[in-house]
Amino acid sequence: MALKLWKINILFFLMLLFTVMNLFSYMWTKIPQQCNVVTPASAHHSMPSIRPLNEPLVAKKRQLVYIFTTWRSGSSFFGEVFNQDPAIFFLYEPLWHIWKRLYPGDALSLQGASRDMLRSLYHCDFSIFELYHFPVGNNFTTNDIFLSFLNKVICSYPICSAYRKNVIKQVDEKVCSKCPPRNLRLLEKECLKYNTIVVKGVRIFDLNVLAPLLEDPSMEIKIIHLVRDPRAVTNSRIRSVRILERENIHVVKSRNYKSKKISFFNNFSKRSKLFVHDYHSAETMDIICQQTGNTLLTVQKSPAWLNGKYMLVRYEDFIQDPVNRLKEIYSFINIPLIHGIKLFAFQMTRGPSGSFMPFVVSSRNSTITASAWRNGLTFSQISQVQELCSFSMDILGYKLADSEKEVKEISNSLLLPPKL
Repeated sequence: MALKLWKINILFFLMLLFTVMNLFSYMWTKIPQQCNVVTPASAHHSMPSIRPLNEPLVAKKRQLVYIFTTWRSGSSFFGEVFNQDPAIFFLYEPLWHIWKRLYPGDALSLQGASRDMLRSLYHCDFSIFELYHFPVGNNFTTNDIFLSFLNKVICSYPICSAYRKNVIKQVDEKVCSKCPPRNLRLLEKECLKYNTIVVKGVRIFDLNVLAPLLEDPSMEIKIIHLVRDPRAVTNSRIRSVRILERENIHVVKSRNYKSKKISFFNNFSKRSKLFVHDYHSAETMDIICQQTGNTLLTVQKSPAWLNGKYMLVRYEDFIQDPVNRLKEIYSFINIPLIHGIKLFAFQMTRGPSGSFMPFVVSSRNSTITASAWRNGLTFSQISQVQELCSFSMDILGYKLADSEKEVKEISNSLLLPPKL
């Protein structure tokens, strides 16, 4: 019996010894994992099937630009200048895809997803679009990108044979709509050829949302903050109320549900029921002006992550003197300004008349365009906008009007120097 117990003890001791030796061997040979390294399997929201593993992204440091603005601020025309530049890869409102897929959502709750999309796009990784396509990742092509038929890169060789990127000329959407759908990988390869990527967007509300990107040492991002007189923005929004209906709902859902409803007394109420008590337009302006105020407070504090990376551009200043403003802008983003772009911007602001066609970029008379709100809004509407947006208007140099007479006197400028 004693001999049998002795053998069992020896066997137990040997098993324990082998276990300890295996443990030490594992600890000596295992490669420590680093928490800050992103593995290929997690690079696209745990969906590695979207990008084949044999197509790695090529790392290259570029000049990245984000045009930070809001709806009806002249951003379609402003962005078209960069769309025309042969040296720039331009994307028009790519964050629209998030809002469309997640409609109706809370605009402020979508800010994080919007930032993640920008990070991918600035690395020429367009597989992010496939996450917001239905069904996910199913046959998303260049033609599915928002307003692809107006994008100079997508409508030009080698993506499409309709145009040449080095020829400065607006594309015809009827021609571009006939371009064949191409795989996103081809557009990524084209993107990688460019040293400058510009994205124009209206769906980032507070500049602080972009702080992680601006702090990232691998990304050289600069912010062009395009602003416009809120009274002019309001006038244009009222005229575009039907087109902006879905966007307004996104924005209004961010508003405190306990807040009192706001309505504009609208000029057009006698002509159409569409404009009666347009709560969404007014409440959207309330949110936009609040968020603009938050951004301006941040800029005034001059955080380290924004140092040398922010430029304010007032739409009114730009259209009055586009060539000199472009010189300043191109100097800020460190790329050469060619004569063709200066000529394009000048001609687009010296058209025969104003235009009230929303989202259509055409040659316009800059003086008529800048002052259209002074005849388009009633003084009660103007007073309401000034009340909602007084803080941001004061910082941006938009003088408050005290009377209807002051508004109607077009020669009386309501522009002051910005306090930034």
